[in-house]
Amino acid sequence: MEETPYTYRQTLKTPAPISCLAEGSSNHFFAGSDDGSVRIYNLETLKVVKAIRGLEDVSSVVCMAHNAGDLLGDVWVASNRHALRFSMDTEKMILAKADATLTLELGADKDDMLNELSLNQKNSQLAFCLDSGTVGVIDLSTKQVSRMKTSHDNICGTAKFIPDRPSELVSGGYDSKLLHHDFHQRIILSRFDLGTSPLSESSSVSMSPPFILSSAVSPSGILAAGTADGRVWIGTGGEKISAVSYGTSVKKKRRKWEGLKQDEAFTVDVGHGPITALTFIGPRTLFISTLMGKVSLHEIGGPTADGKLDISQKWKKATTDVNKVNTIIAIGSLIIIGGLSERGGGVIEVWEKGSQSGGV
Repeated sequence: MEETPYTYRQTLKTPAPISCLAEGSSNHFFAGSDDGSVRIYNLETLKVVKAIRGLEDVSSVVCMAHNAGDLLGDVWVASNRHALRFSMDTEKMILAKADATLTLELGADKDDMLNELSLNQKNSQLAFCLDSGTVGVIDLSTKQVSRMKTSHDNICGTAKFIPDRPSELVSGGYDSKLLHHDFHQRIILSRFDLGTSPLSESSSVSMSPPFILSSAVSPSGILAAGTADGRVWIGTGGEKISAVSYGTSVKKKRRKWEGLKQDEAFTVDVGHGPITALTFIGPRTLFISTLMGKVSLHEIGGPTADGKLDISQKWKKATTDVNKVNTIIAIGSLIIIGGLSERGGGVIEVWEKGSQSGGV
């Protein structure tokens, strides 16, 4: 793979920390904040074009795909215990909580906060996860809420649908476990406990437990999970490649997703600190960020002569203004990073793919 350099383009500031970012329709992106606001930015001008205010803490935002002209479509917002749907195609520039077209209370009690929302490929199912460890799915046509029979033993911070598996999702929690669910039957298909994965001697944050803080699933079915002890766990057992060769490797579509299979997984120490954000920009290309803003681009390769896959760092760069990173997304040629400034305000950094390395 050729080196893929990104250069700093611009910093955007908000009063409160940025908790989440999401790609929107029609050349826009969404940014949620701890003060209960959501801002919608134009990707070209990087100006705010619309906003939602007056919510409680916003932890996640997802945008329904919309292909009709310049319409923004609907957006789902996780706020406190609730998932709220807003139609952004309104004349209002600033929407309030009362403008929500649907509000679903998902937390079991006032302390059971909603963490991450994820949409499936068909925009027909919405996955969610809670501080109680519960994982669930909302059928967006019927609004029926299904909760998985098996929960995490601690906070569940991340849940993702598995591409091309219409009834499967994977969740990660502060119990250090990855759970692979069939959400139609509400049962566990497989699981893996990162607490049993040995820590390398080179790890710099070995005092931290391997809480799962972030996750991403590639279009080809590779799972990456970032932990509080500075590691990224890569599960390749669910990788689906047809008529594409990586070196000597040609994989075909599998009958079932085996992304948690231990003999097709590996763990790598990539950062000096918790891995708070991950995003794939290709089938085997992964952006990783630590809490303190060390961002790196990695390529998964192999298998090697011993049949193992590996991961190599291709490029790295430190954030300019984001002091603590909460979230990262890739949209086209842009990388967008959100979090806190040194003084505790909200910061968004926009990086653009360019001709100069910009690495550090």
